[in-house]
Amino acid sequence: MKERPILFNAPMVRALLAGTKTQTRRIVKARDLEWMDVHQGLREPENAERCPYGQPGGDRLYVRETWAAPHAYDHLPPRLIPQDARIHYAATEDRGGLLWRPSIHMPRWASRITLEVTGVRVETLGVISHEDALAEGVSSIEEYKALWININGAWLPETWVWVVDFKGLP
Repeated sequence: MKERPILFNAPMVRALLAGTKTQTRRIVKARDLEWMDVHQGLREPENAERCPYGQPGGDRLYVRETWAAPHAYDHLPPRLIPQDARIHYAATEDRGGLLWRPSIHMPRWASRITLEVTGVRVETLGVISHEDALAEGVSSIEEYKALWININGAWLPETWVWVVDFKGLP
């Protein structure tokens, strides 16, 4: 079993907490596309074993999200904040005046959501189905396209993506 971090924005964290998000798409990096082409001759679902987000059968993802510690720790880097500090989460708390820290800097111990990988596949972004959009925590493919553009800047249907299915752990 391996455990890896994964970043989610506030709306997606809320969907995770509500249990409506059970899937995510992430862009396949060029080096993995090159490997797939060299070793397989084409990009097929069988290449899912290269997925950097883990594999079904025990691999886990811990969610990093925008967060804050009490003001007494504002001057400290994240690694020096005590693990018993009260952590605030931007996705579910409206607390003005806090020093909100980016998700990339969230320590493992501060993560409140752990996911178990239940499936992995490789496909192009444009083949997303209505059921997949629902699993992404939105109500339609058009809403998912808007979300993707907001996060990634453009909707390019030919973009190769990892599709990672997961379930929340208690």
